[in-house]
Amino acid sequence: MTRKLLIWILALTALMTACTSGVTDQGETSTLKIAALPIIDTLPMYVAQEEGLFAKYGINVEFVPVASAPERVQLVTAGQVDGVINETLVVMLFNQETVQQQVVRYALRPTPGHGHFFILASGESGITDVEGLKGVQIGVSEGTVIEYVTDRILQDAGFSAEEINTIAVPRISDRMSLLAAGELSAGVMPDPLASLAVQQGSVNIIDDSCFPEYGFSVISFRQEVIDETPDTVKGFLAAIEEAVILINNNPDAYRTILSEQGILPDSLKDTYPVPTFPTAGVPAESEWNDAMLWLQENGLLNTDVSFSDSVNSSFLPDHD
Repeated sequence: MTRKLLIWILALTALMTACTSGVTDQGETSTLKIAALPIIDTLPMYVAQEEGLFAKYGINVEFVPVASAPERVQLVTAGQVDGVINETLVVMLFNQETVQQQVVRYALRPTPGHGHFFILASGESGITDVEGLKGVQIGVSEGTVIEYVTDRILQDAGFSAEEINTIAVPRISDRMSLLAAGELSAGVMPDPLASLAVQQGSVNIIDDSCFPEYGFSVISFRQEVIDETPDTVKGFLAAIEEAVILINNNPDAYRTILSEQGILPDSLKDTYPVPTFPTAGVPAESEWNDAMLWLQENGLLNTDVSFSDSVNSSFLPDHD
């Protein structure tokens, strides 16, 4: 997808969302529909469901499976889901004219030893360190958090703009197959697929485990949902908090959920280290501003989007 097409789709998305009908009144239901990509970031939600934590807070959560980020955008646009795991970049693009989504929590944040995005080299490339990536084509999803993380990691490693050479390979499966065949020298993958690629012969050159300010994901809700069912959103986040504590205290106990949800490949289901999930918190304004600057520098956003209007910490547990 070209940058111009991406901008056009998101502009259309914003217009359609503005015309979407409201959510059900708070007194009539406590059901939340959550778009669920097959990504590791969703584990606390599934644990909360399995452990009865949503029910504890009087909430019925319905997961709506989605296969891709564009499908996720379509469901939010049509008002067919209430909440979603996405990135601040996406929220900025939704909110560039009017506030349509609010970030209410981190979903997954890189930690030492647990990266989220990995710059991998093909085993056929001969690249063994970050210096070997200078000028080399690196496959990314253009205009997304993957390209943002790639740019920022390499810039922090001392690369000039001329030394960063990304190429659009939108489908993760294509990046994996091209890396394995040696037809792509380098590519960026999210975990656990990055771990699978390494298992198949790719080389992890550098990842975002030391750069938590770039590669995180967030939980966001449509503004209508926040305005009309605030207690439900608060209960949802309280359940997520309890689930995160359970996972962090005994990560191996919940690896099977990742397999059952099709998130972990069979070859990793017994060995993949479940990451540490962040406790209650939202992105810092500095993190928001850096991502916004990147969008502006790359011609994807031509205005400033308010941090205070778009990031809402008031629903986090223990927040008065």
